Amino acid sequence: MPIVSKYAVEQQEKLLNDVLETLQNEETPVDLALMTLGNAVTHIIAEHYSPQQAQQVAEQFGKVLLQSLGKSA
Repeated sequence: MPIVSKYAVEQQEKLLNDVLETLQNEETPVDLALMTLGNAVTHIIAEHYSPQQAQQVAEQFGKVLLQSLGKSA
């Protein structure tokens, strides 16, 4: 069963395109882009969840990331 988001696809695509455009415009190496995105995810999780919730959110985020790679690989 697909996950239904409460956010519009257009809003998600715009944010993603903005982030990717910034990385491309800065000619960011892949490892630095991944490090930066990882730091952003860590910051967002830590700022918005308690330590216990943060652990659960991070684990779920990792699972979803791995699942999405499996679908596109």
